[in-house]
Amino acid sequence: MKFRALKIVALSAVLASTATLLSACAPIVPMDAAEDANNPACANVIVRLPDIVAGEERRYTNAQATGAWGDGAVQLVCGVEPSGPTTDTCVNVNGVDWVIDDSAAPIYRFEPYGRTPGLAVFVDSEQVSGTETTVDLNAVVQQLPQERECTTLSDTFDVPGAKQ
Repeated sequence: MKFRALKIVALSAVLASTATLLSACAPIVPMDAAEDANNPACANVIVRLPDIVAGEERRYTNAQATGAWGDGAVQLVCGVEPSGPTTDTCVNVNGVDWVIDDSAAPIYRFEPYGRTPGLAVFVDSEQVSGTETTVDLNAVVQQLPQERECTTLSDTFDVPGAKQ
């Protein structure tokens, strides 16, 4: 009788642990690594990625120097070619300049401007907030060296009547 009870307890433990493992298994997010993905600065970013971004849980990816959250809601790629000067919108969020490319809306591309290696974050605005995403990723982005800042025309030209 004692052996049977022990066997039932052991079987229950195995079933419980199997159920936990199966429920934790989410499909891997397929992504492509950027050309400079093996840059040590990218490794410094990737090891610091948060578990939650814009309320979405982190997922595993199949490519070096990448991160993903939710069901494709947020995807990050480190090692991209940094953008040069642009007329795209640039906003400063808690000390990080982010260039926003809305050409593929509702998927927005956010790039921390002036940092090397380049990093791109793709946000599905129908699922999550781009603002919340940038706030959640600011700490890791600050691991990348900043070489340039966003400017406006009034920063670069002496424009009569422009507020300084």
